[in-house]
Amino acid sequence: MNEILTSSLYALGYGAVGTAIMLLGYLITDLLTPGKLHKLIWEERNPNAVLLVSANTLGAAVVVVSAILSSYSELGLGAGLLSTSVFGLIGLAVMAASFLLIDLVTPTSVRAVIASSEFHPATWVSATAHLSIALVVAAAIS
Repeated sequence: MNEILTSSLYALGYGAVGTAIMLLGYLITDLLTPGKLHKLIWEERNPNAVLLVSANTLGAAVVVVSAILSSYSELGLGAGLLSTSVFGLIGLAVMAASFLLIDLVTPTSVRAVIASSEFHPATWVSATAHLSIALVVAAAIS
């Protein structure tokens, strides 16, 4: 019974940290794109914003899962949650930096493309970069 309670505590802790990191990823993406994402997605049904946020959310989840699997949980719940948080934040920072770098090196502003209501294929480049960077960070964590 004690093992079930301990595992439940770990699941709650990692679930809370993972949710916080993914929420922070959404907020960072919201800061990096013009307009408010909630309006672009739920009110304007902007396909560019939907694709970018979907890729960002999936990328953040990949980083969080890798961080949890590689966490220092053998040192206790606190150390495991701390390592998961640090690795998750590193993943978000690298994903945000890649977004800004792609925006700098492309012939058009990716930020402007995301805000456009007309679907633009360049959104796939940014979305794929988010997920690719997340996979690289996940591999580096493990």
